Formats: sequence, C-alpha cells, structure tokens
Amino acid sequence: MDTPSSRSLRLLSLLQSGREWSTGELASRLQVSERTVRRDARRLRDLGYDVRSRPGPGAGYRLRPAVRIPPPLLSSDEVSTIITSLLVLEAWMPDDAAVGSARAKLQQVLPPGLRHRAEATAISTQILHQDPAPLDWTLAGSLTDAVAAGAHVHFRYVDQHGHESRRTVQPYRHLLRRRHWYLVGYDIDRDGWRIFRLDRMHSIRTVPGPYRPRAFPFDSIDHWLTTDFGRGGRPSAPAPADSPGRRTPPAPRRR
Repeated sequence: MDTPSSRSLRLLSLLQSGREWSTGELASRLQVSERTVRRDARRLRDLGYDVRSRPGPGAGYRLRPAVRIPPPLLSSDEVSTIITSLLVLEAWMPDDAAVGSARAKLQQVLPPGLRHRAEATAISTQILHQDPAPLDWTLAGSLTDAVAAGAHVHFRYVDQHGHESRRTVQPYRHLLRRRHWYLVGYDIDRDGWRIFRLDRMHSIRTVPGPYRPRAFPFDSIDHWLTTDFGRGGRPSAPAPADSPGRRTPPAPRRR
C-alpha cells in the first residue's frame, strides 16, 4: 500500500544518493504526479530533513550531503507513541537497561523536529505502575507541546456526573492510572491543582505563552494521589477516578 510515509521514505532514499533530481525524474521513479513530489518534499522538510530545491524551469531537489537516513520515517504522533510505550516499559521493568538504551538510541537518529517531540514526550509524561490503556495521541501530543513550550491549554470538561465546564489549565504531567489516562495541571480560574481524565476533555486548544512555570508543590504525583490529594499525612487508598475532593482549604480538590 502506497502511504505518504512509505512514499516519503522512497523519496528520501533517492535523494540520499547525493545527486540532484528533477521533479519529473522523481515523479517518474515514484510513479506519482509532480505535485505529489513537491508535497512529499515539503513533508520531509517539516520533519526536519534538509531538502534543498532549485526553483524555475527544470526545478530539482537534493538532500544536504551530511544528512543520513534514520531507520524509520515517522510522524510526530508515531514518535510520541513509541517514546510513551518505552516509558511504560521503563516503569514496569526499571532494572532492564535495554529499554532506556533503546529510547536514547532512537532519539539520536531522529531529525531535529522529531527529536524535539521525543524529548518533550519524555519530559511531560509520567507512567505509574498500571496496565496499559488507550490514549488519544493527538491530544497527548498537544499536551506534550504545551508542557515543553510553557503554554496553557483551554478545553471543555465533562465530569463523572455529566456536568460540563470550561477549563484553562497549565499542564504539568499526563499519567496512566487504573486503565485511564489523566492530566495533572494547575487550573488557572480555580487557583489550584486538579486532575482530569483525558477522555473527558474536548475541544482542546493551546493558549500561547510562555507563562511562569508552577512547581508541583507535593513530594510526588503518587503521594498526592494516595493522600487524598495532599490532605492526608499518611497514604490511603486512592480516591475513585472522578470523585470530588473535600472542600477543606487550601488543598486541591478533584473535579
């Protein structure tokens, strides 16, 4: 099946030869239109490859000689998928050095744009010791980029009772807990730390920043979750996924 990813990989392989290719030659080799060649070349640039073009009649393309082809050609969402999967394995098998080594090697061979996404995903994701659960990678990617850029996110949120609210949050981490993915962040309008189920977040958009980063004021997310969101002195059984916390100030409450 001729997908954009597989076609772009074939285009990259041709450009790796070091010679300049005319648009017509590339179209003939790839059995696509010249318009598709231009679109695929632009896609390679967006992924961070230094594809040079010569405009005008007989326009051609070449790859900067120092660039080497990494083993895979991946989209940003696919990179987030792989990095998060490796983070899950690292959390479940902390003594297995091969997992961390694989993630480090993957990041080294990615082009600059995808390497930034990989590094941002590793920074913004925390995996607890839980079984895997479905994740909206586009949503996770938006949160990842917001954490890396120091931006806020705005979204509609529907709680366990079906009540809808609009939230503006400074995201801190998204995490896996009890087979659900959650966002931990600082709710700007409610002036406190909150936790949101990702599958109950809708119409998310980034609010450009950067803003002053807020330090997470608890020992760890694990401790925060198991001590009634920081209220209890000793760990207790975790609260149900969407149960509201008590209103005792100044500690945060669940919504």
